[in-house]
Amino acid sequence: MEVYGYFRSSAAYRLRIALALKGLTAEQHFVHLRRKEQSSPGYLAVNPMGLVPALVEDGRTLTQSLAIIEYLDETHPTPPLLPGNPFDRAWVRSVALAVACDIHPVNNLRILNHLRDALGQDEDARNGWYAHWVAEGFHGLEAMLAAAPRPGTLCFGDEPTLADICLVPQVFNAERMNCPLDDYPTIRRIAAAARSLPAFQAAEPGRQPDAE
Repeated sequence: MEVYGYFRSSAAYRLRIALALKGLTAEQHFVHLRRKEQSSPGYLAVNPMGLVPALVEDGRTLTQSLAIIEYLDETHPTPPLLPGNPFDRAWVRSVALAVACDIHPVNNLRILNHLRDALGQDEDARNGWYAHWVAEGFHGLEAMLAAAPRPGTLCFGDEPTLADICLVPQVFNAERMNCPLDDYPTIRRIAAAARSLPAFQAAEPGRQPDAE
């Protein structure tokens, strides 16, 4: 199993958490996004979308962090990252997708670079953009998590799920960008509980071999 990633990528961070929770190891390939290595012909041959992460196993490639994580959950089912009940499973996915589809895409590096390079927005404007979309997403997410169908220390009960795997990297990035989080006590409580777990700690960006 080979994994292509970048230490600061939220999507790659999700995959690292999942691998650690499953007790899986993979050969690591580092794709430096700020040096635009994701646009090199060599990497585009792996992932034509030019994004991380990518997983290669038995000569076959998967992209998109959530698709990869669900593949790992199906091929290595212990511990499960999704509940067994169909409604609960859908609810966990809804939290994960709120992060992966609504919050993260408008704030990732290529969007911020476009705001700077094509639209001439300065750092303050870009940071304001980032904080705006975090607040938009976290406001709804806070309400969802406060009314979780299975309350516990984490997003859904007391065991890590796909929801926690997506939430923690987004909170990490929000903190790194100095976004105010005082209005989201449930999000902060859950993120703190998840980050106390060894698998989440092992996946932290600052602990990766390519960290700067």
